[in-house]
Amino acid sequence: MGLWPHQADSLEQAFNHARQYAQKLEGWLLLIGGYGCGKTHLAAAIANFCVGVGVPTLFITVPDLLDTLRFAYDDPEATFEERFEQIRQAPLLILDDFGTQNATPWAQEKLFQILNHRYINQLPLVVTTNLSLEQIEGRIRSRLEDPELVSKVTIKSPDYRRPAGDTGHPELSSLDLLHELTFATFELRKDENLSPDDRKNLEKAVAIARQFAERPKGWVVFTGLYGCGKTHLAAAIANYRADLGYPPLFVVVPDLLDHLRATFNPDSSISLDRRFEEVRTAPLLILDDLGTQAMTPWVREKLYQLFNYRYNAELPTIITTSGTMDDMDPRLRSRMLDQRLCTIFALTAPTYIGKPRKPSRPYTRKSRP
Repeated sequence: MGLWPHQADSLEQAFNHARQYAQKLEGWLLLIGGYGCGKTHLAAAIANFCVGVGVPTLFITVPDLLDTLRFAYDDPEATFEERFEQIRQAPLLILDDFGTQNATPWAQEKLFQILNHRYINQLPLVVTTNLSLEQIEGRIRSRLEDPELVSKVTIKSPDYRRPAGDTGHPELSSLDLLHELTFATFELRKDENLSPDDRKNLEKAVAIARQFAERPKGWVVFTGLYGCGKTHLAAAIANYRADLGYPPLFVVVPDLLDHLRATFNPDSSISLDRRFEEVRTAPLLILDDLGTQAMTPWVREKLYQLFNYRYNAELPTIITTSGTMDDMDPRLRSRMLDQRLCTIFALTAPTYIGKPRKPSRPYTRKSRP
């Protein structure tokens, strides 16, 4: 399966970290990534290497670990305390699929006791999870966030079970529908009766978009009337990055909210948390038509969480809106008005009318000779 460069790079970095960790067994290694990205394979490779050089290793999925402890209460051959001690004192412990367990208070407490013991004694530990750190229980998260002990590696490659070529955001992104909107197809409208100021404004908007496409940094907000060129410029940035092998997530805001709501369906194959994490951590996010959504309290909160995360992480973001800053939720507006991070550019050109198409003859399929 073909991978985009940033996905292949993350996989190579994870492989190198895993190999180095297996050779030294210093500190903890935290492997984060989606299903099928390779994190369990790397954890198992570490285990096999260490067993091969004589290091006693316990490799276990977290749900199985908890079942082992529960069954120990009725096991005549080993007490619960003995089994618990074997786990937390293992020379190398590898916890696979952390976060898939049933998070009962008892389970959370036992996991904390294991991790806290190994944290205090700085015993080698490998953890794999498809959760973000924000989704992990606070006491455990504080241990996993210690940069002096923990090496955190995020794998961005997709599920290897997906069909070849499916490496982007097929369910979320609208970019495939906008593949013709590039810088080459953006018209400066020289045939239209634009004022000199509007023409300069349009040229400056293209320059800002090109600069961002070449080096995505900070936020850019394009405002203006419907049809003035905002979406075309946003799509041109997205297509430029995709052609370089770094496809962004391009999504219309009302569509995004529909995707989030769809996770409430019991038949949904993805949770709200995982879908939302995919959006807010996208290396480059393009939000088209902000302000056209119905602003329910739930929508306000989700948009604020999205904006606030990307604001604090300073993740590159493009926003288009036909509204004004005064129309925005104050919490969103405060992020966009921070000039250290965000550039707001208002397109002043009127709605694009375009050239009238010449009548074409009806198409008739010709038979092959």
